[in-house]
Amino acid sequence: MCIQRQVLSINLSKMVLITEELVRKKSEHNEGIIGTLEELSLHQEDIEKIEHLNNWCKNLQILYLQANQISKIENLNKLKQLQYLNLAINNIEKIENLERCESLNKLDLTLNFIGDLESVKNLKRNIHLKDLYLTGNPCCDYKGYREYVIAHLQQLQSLDIKQITKSERIKAQQRLKEVEEQIKSCQTKYRKFREDQKVRQLINDTSRLSDEEFWKTVGENSPETRLEIAKRQKKGEQSSGAVTENITKRTVRLFNKDGIPLNVNQAKLNFTFSDEDPEHFILDVALYKYLDTNLVDVDLQPIYVKLTVKGKIFQIVFAEEIHVDKSSAQRSQTTGHLVLKLPRLNYKPLKKSIHKDENLKTEKRVEYLEVSKPKEDMDFSKIVENINKKKCDFVDNPEVPMLEYA
Repeated sequence: MCIQRQVLSINLSKMVLITEELVRKKSEHNEGIIGTLEELSLHQEDIEKIEHLNNWCKNLQILYLQANQISKIENLNKLKQLQYLNLAINNIEKIENLERCESLNKLDLTLNFIGDLESVKNLKRNIHLKDLYLTGNPCCDYKGYREYVIAHLQQLQSLDIKQITKSERIKAQQRLKEVEEQIKSCQTKYRKFREDQKVRQLINDTSRLSDEEFWKTVGENSPETRLEIAKRQKKGEQSSGAVTENITKRTVRLFNKDGIPLNVNQAKLNFTFSDEDPEHFILDVALYKYLDTNLVDVDLQPIYVKLTVKGKIFQIVFAEEIHVDKSSAQRSQTTGHLVLKLPRLNYKPLKKSIHKDENLKTEKRVEYLEVSKPKEDMDFSKIVENINKKKCDFVDNPEVPMLEYA
């Protein structure tokens, strides 16, 4: 027991904390103001505990905390506007403390260590939750896992990127009692496995090994192993950083020695460049959703465009010249993406060929109805008189034999 306490104290002393300085640094797109922050990315910071965001950033709608060392979901209950929470690749073993995140719409818990599948019932009060990701957790291997989650979370529309159908939901409800027994059995086995695993790791204390010995050792997949790996990696980065501290940073080259522009993505922005349209190039740059447009500078030239985002450069070269004056740049209010529409300079629209054939020419003729005086034959008031006239005109031919009646 003394050994466990000693190890715990060492871990706490090295814990990476969420500081005000860190949050302000990550909120450059909001001019460093954290009180009105709506989107925050704290991924890959080796953070081990969620704290302070509850009070500092109450307007948060999107929170990225993936690829850290967080072992517990906590201190998020005041984030009433939080819609998307990403906690993928952490050390979480239980789903909890999210009931008061009333607006939560999407929750990503991919690649954690959640074995307590019954804790998924803690999300019942999150009535707006539509998308849940649990792929890569031990609970996903439980028999009846998907049916159990679907039956208990009626508000879900998709689970692990797969849409939930009406028939699937009905079947899950029908088999719920049977599935619950299976889940409880699987959870009991997993708890026993975790207890044995912790004992084995305590006996085989890898923290005492040298770096060389540690990297040669095959460790178990567990929160403790992942935490130890992260600490050793950080230690190695710090030692290598101390060696290269006096080395000047490499300047970004925008042109080669002949003055030809180069493709550069110092800002590490995701983008798509489409040249399928014969008339335009389309460049779609995925800017930070809540990044202030004033922090983006666009320098458009005939053969390249340079974007400066928070002092970092993104430059892309075109295959042919464009019309600078006719180009347009628009920012999406929903995604934050910057879309540039760049007309090609040498584009010439194809003219439709017209075949002249004199024989095919037809003149439009307008035909009119002729109106004449009414014929006497058509005057029904004189029908008897007309018959008499016709009789008078008849001349009998005696040579024609008489008609015989049978």
